[in-house]
Amino acid sequence: MIVGVPKESYPGERRVAMVPSLVPTLVKAGCEVAIETEAGAAAGYPDSGYAEKGARVLPSREQVFATADIVIQVLCHGANDRTGRADLALLRPGQVLIGFLRPDNVPHTVAEIAATGAMAFSVELMPRITRSQSMDALSAMATVCGYKAVIMAAEALPRFFPMLTTAAGTITPARVLVLGAGVAGLQAIATARRLGAVVSAYDVRSAVKEQVQSVGGRFVELPLETGQAEDARGYAVAKEESFYQRQRELLARTVADSDVVISTAVVPGKPAPRLVTAEMVASMAPGSVIVDLAAERGGNCELTHPDQIAVEHGVTIAGLFNLAGTVPYHASQMYARNMSGLIVHLLKGGKLNIDLQDEITRDTLVTRDGKVVNNRVQEFLASAPQVAQSSPN
Repeated sequence: MIVGVPKESYPGERRVAMVPSLVPTLVKAGCEVAIETEAGAAAGYPDSGYAEKGARVLPSREQVFATADIVIQVLCHGANDRTGRADLALLRPGQVLIGFLRPDNVPHTVAEIAATGAMAFSVELMPRITRSQSMDALSAMATVCGYKAVIMAAEALPRFFPMLTTAAGTITPARVLVLGAGVAGLQAIATARRLGAVVSAYDVRSAVKEQVQSVGGRFVELPLETGQAEDARGYAVAKEESFYQRQRELLARTVADSDVVISTAVVPGKPAPRLVTAEMVASMAPGSVIVDLAAERGGNCELTHPDQIAVEHGVTIAGLFNLAGTVPYHASQMYARNMSGLIVHLLKGGKLNIDLQDEITRDTLVTRDGKVVNNRVQEFLASAPQVAQSSPN
């Protein structure tokens, strides 16, 4: 089996789907690796590093697709709404495609991939079970986003994060509020604490209270009925608007008292819940910062400008997409480990083994033999249109 790694084509994307240090893992599994020239250069991985580990460096994207049995990308068509469509012409029947496809956001693009005859696996649909942890690319990239959100906030905030005792007096620590305590939120809490901030966090799922406390945060408890707050996969479920209205009312004071708000709340297949209103933004002190990691799904903040940094009521609001791509060296390293783990899982004796009795294979496989075969994606297609805005993970 030949694993092909094309250069990412989304404008400004610096990640790469495979790094040199993991090429030997694929070779040991019976694969060859063919990578497009300079595919890893922007992430800090030169062609020479791949060649030294046994990969072939090919001069063009077309050659990589034509050579490969398995194509791995970070942003495939669907996740890449700018240039991803051009890859459809390069796919062929039976060829395997693995990467972010955004099937819950733009499911019609999955049908377009199916029409090529390619067998596509969507890493967003990786089940959250113990043996899939090393393959969970969505969680890996969320970790990067949570970290980078805090770094961005610290840079934009006209205050120190830690408490400092100086000859000029004592500097009080910054107050950070994290909305949503999933993977990104927990990493944001931990990073803000490492920088010395006082951190609070809120999540509709009260079951995550211990996780918030374990990384140094104070859990904000609101008098709300939160039964059935998460699905069987551990993701938050959508609530009625009356619930969100009451939630906003109860969060208003906490938001007003915060120097930084980092929002991470998303519901798969749905627009992001609106947690921070324009009035709440206006109540924050001038110079405060909001980093909205849900901006690509419409934003948790009413005043978020998609893929922009704006100032509203004296508050800096960052709604940038693709934060994981701003830390390309380690984001690529983490993603490549996810990819190598999944590829090895799909192979048996050096050949592709599609075992639909296996939960990992069954849940991530989205297209086969010209059809969309994943039940969840079929549901997304049936309820389309979903969120009109598509953007990278």
